[in-house]
Amino acid sequence: MELSLASSDFLKVFKHLDTHEFSKTGNKIDLFLFPINSNKFDYNRIINELMEPVADFAISRKVKNSYANKPMTLSKVAREKFLEYKKNTGELGEFLLYCFLEGHLNAPKIFSKLEMKTSTSMYVNGSDGVHFLKLADGNFQLVFGESKTIKELGGAMYDAFKSIYQFKNEINDKGDTKSGINFEKRLISDNLDHETWTEKEKEFLTKLIYPTSDEDFEVDDAFGIFIGFQITPTDEQKRSSNSDYRKAIEANVKLQLTKELKHIEKLIERYDLFGHSFYIYALPFIELDKAREDIMKGITT
Repeated sequence: MELSLASSDFLKVFKHLDTHEFSKTGNKIDLFLFPINSNKFDYNRIINELMEPVADFAISRKVKNSYANKPMTLSKVAREKFLEYKKNTGELGEFLLYCFLEGHLNAPKIFSKLEMKTSTSMYVNGSDGVHFLKLADGNFQLVFGESKTIKELGGAMYDAFKSIYQFKNEINDKGDTKSGINFEKRLISDNLDHETWTEKEKEFLTKLIYPTSDEDFEVDDAFGIFIGFQITPTDEQKRSSNSDYRKAIEANVKLQLTKELKHIEKLIERYDLFGHSFYIYALPFIELDKAREDIMKGITT
């Protein structure tokens, strides 16, 4: 089964700063950085590269195929899926998580929640999307997405793991029952006909969702996490040379992430999430709220 992402060229614009692997279940966190131009994050370069994946993320393969000869209409339909960019603070994180899971992790999308929205005022609960990943040993993982864009890195991590705990245990903040991971699996199964899967592919995906002992592979639940957080360069850094500025920013975010590793381990322990693999993508922003709005405006208008 192929990736839905037509091109991963956008990865060439981000700078991959660091990778940390921890625990025995393949947990990994990758730190990326926006391109820097003249001591500023160059969001315009990212907007240009993210224009193409919008349709891959926002609409199903089936709908894309129906507009194969109408690229301008396809673009309009895809962009209309997004909510009003000034009001919604989560969709950029969902979109970037999709891009990294497909473009970096090579985990094909089964579906995204955005493609299920029938109007821009509709919110869909649950994970931000579902992908699957084939492992080196021939087994598979269903990768459920969770994204948080919050100014404070530790707070974003906390909220992400808390949401995953509630999603897995199907409870809300008050401990009351709500739809969660089992509902999500039923949702995938019920919507397989909404994609361009062949009968063989639908059979395979059904086996991923509801594996049996007859199969020659195992399936485990995993989680993909996007964390967008804010950094604030000092006045001294802003006035430094371009080379010194880049070095200072890179050293700053690497240090922040390194300090966060123990926190992540504690969150896994606190919420009893052992046994799951976590694929975390961390990306710092300068002036997070404004940057988020500008990027969303750039790719949807």
